[in-house]
Amino acid sequence: MFSGIVEAIGVVEQITEEKDNIELKICSQISSELQEDQSVSHNGVCLTVTKVLNNAHFVTAIRETLSSSNLSTIVEGDSINLERSLKLGERIDGHLVQGHVDQTGKCVNILDENGSWVFTFQYQKPKNGVVLHKGSIAINGVSLTVSSSKTNELSVAVIPYTYENTTFRKIAVGSVENIEFDVLGKYMFELKNEQKRVKMDKK
Repeated sequence: MFSGIVEAIGVVEQITEEKDNIELKICSQISSELQEDQSVSHNGVCLTVTKVLNNAHFVTAIRETLSSSNLSTIVEGDSINLERSLKLGERIDGHLVQGHVDQTGKCVNILDENGSWVFTFQYQKPKNGVVLHKGSIAINGVSLTVSSSKTNELSVAVIPYTYENTTFRKIAVGSVENIEFDVLGKYMFELKNEQKRVKMDKK
């Protein structure tokens, strides 16, 4: 479980294909502090550290992960948001993020508001969640608040600190980013569907 507060930006130094999987070698300021078998969020995707070597760590993304995230499109030299998993008893400054990317979204507009930025993304209708105005959402693992929402489109406002300390400064119109919908919204959505199924079964 994560909070959506990015700890560091890593650089993808090497990509190695392994059958349908890829192994990533990532260099960052926190890589040397990691240990094998730790869970780390990479652009919002929870991956297990398989090896640590000096200031780099290695992770493997399998076919399922590649098909539902933007990790399949990264190339050597790309930047990536990193966050280690939460410790019990610490403050949660963002919101509860599982590291289970639901789908990708396409950036369709970036509005410079003279001190902040509004990013707008188009996405497919969620199969298991909802997007609410002023609700929480994780984009590339960054905890954000939905500033506006309409059918298959959402916007988030990004403050200068987040812009400078995450990969948001590298997002461009047309780029594809990872989206994880709020876990609380997912459970409420599933509960509502289950109640509907129970009513139908009783008829």
